[in-house]
Amino acid sequence: MKKKDIITVKIDGVRFPNKAYGFVEGEKVIVKNGVPGQTVSAQVIKKRGGNVEARLLEVVERSELERQEGCCSHYEICGGCTYQTMKRQTELDMKEQQVKTLLEDAGIHVESWEGITPSPLETGYRNKCEFSFGDEVKDGPLALGMRKKMSHYEVVTLKDCNIVDADFVTIVQGALVFFQERNVAFYHRMRHDGSLRHLVVRKGKATGEILVHLVTTSEVPFSLEEFKNMILALPLQGEICGVLHSVNDGVADVVRSDEMTILYGRDFFMEKLFDLEFKVSAYSFFQTNTEGAEQLYSIVREFAGDVENKMVFDLYCGTGTIGQIMARAGSKKVMGIELVEEAVVAANENAARNGLTNCTFLAGDVQKMVDELTDKPDVIIVDPPREGIHPKAIGKIIDFGAPEIVYVSCKPTSLARDLQEFQAAGYEVKRVRLMDMFPRTVHVESVVLMTRCGGQA
Repeated sequence: MKKKDIITVKIDGVRFPNKAYGFVEGEKVIVKNGVPGQTVSAQVIKKRGGNVEARLLEVVERSELERQEGCCSHYEICGGCTYQTMKRQTELDMKEQQVKTLLEDAGIHVESWEGITPSPLETGYRNKCEFSFGDEVKDGPLALGMRKKMSHYEVVTLKDCNIVDADFVTIVQGALVFFQERNVAFYHRMRHDGSLRHLVVRKGKATGEILVHLVTTSEVPFSLEEFKNMILALPLQGEICGVLHSVNDGVADVVRSDEMTILYGRDFFMEKLFDLEFKVSAYSFFQTNTEGAEQLYSIVREFAGDVENKMVFDLYCGTGTIGQIMARAGSKKVMGIELVEEAVVAANENAARNGLTNCTFLAGDVQKMVDELTDKPDVIIVDPPREGIHPKAIGKIIDFGAPEIVYVSCKPTSLARDLQEFQAAGYEVKRVRLMDMFPRTVHVESVVLMTRCGGQA
């Protein structure tokens, strides 16, 4: 095999994240987006030091592990749902094995492996989606939706979708027509021209409140008033609670804001978990699968055990969901830390709204803010972003000597790396349970209970 060769590969398995593999002429070939049991046509894109990577071109033969129906109209080209052709139980089994293999390869000894809990909903579960403006082909008509597979630029216009609420599709289609009729261009990252960047939609599953957030460059060649009125006139099942406009003149393809304007309503929506209410602001982290989050946090609460009259640290706390659940469970005190200031404001407001006086949330970087915590924790809960815990922060967390640490992870590779540090410092991994928070995608949530050796701080 050499670069650009077209080869046929039988997919033998998939390692996290989304690294399908098979063997050709005795050599292992990595092909992203493959499903075990498929036979695919692929083009070799890299061959170096015995490693072969190939780009999937076509599924020649479907796998018996795949469903025959229930896929969206553009699953073959959209990069949103890699596993939507897989039967549900097969997907769950594969994700569980992927995480188990990662931890075993990292030398993590797990005392009790407790399997994977399925999401209550397999479809329509997302309460947030960031849609991109672009074109489906070079210099083609304006598109709005998800990035194409294997592309950083091209966009698949969303006509239907299995993982988002139906209102999301209605909003996307309404916005696309609005801008197409006015010939508004998307921001072109190579030429640095154009206006439209992202459309973010968030909806409270329990409340039905919808927040629509348009992100453009400072060039706005259309009426924001007309855009707002169009959104408000759409036939939706939920209710628009806010329409926002943010300006982002940065080069990076991320949703960020140099300045934000409220075009209608407010800059947050309300959501409920268990019997608690949460104000979720535009840039605040909140689990994207609300019903799945209740399952996830039930696992966290179980792993944390009896927290009555105990000191709990909630690190990377977002809008304070886990911390408030711990506070409601009788914790003596909960201290939360979160980098995003508006999320911390919302967390403290949420605590007051829920009548919780035993929790406080602070704004700042965890690796710096932990130096300001003078209490001695009985339980530390960490729910870091995808890249995991900063190496400098891990040492400081370990130095607290908490008898128990509950680690919530959305990226198993980061989890495996961090658990090596905790294990080396004298923590034992007692329990691991997975939560399928993101059905039909490559992602999975993990919850880990660690105890200090001998149970002594």
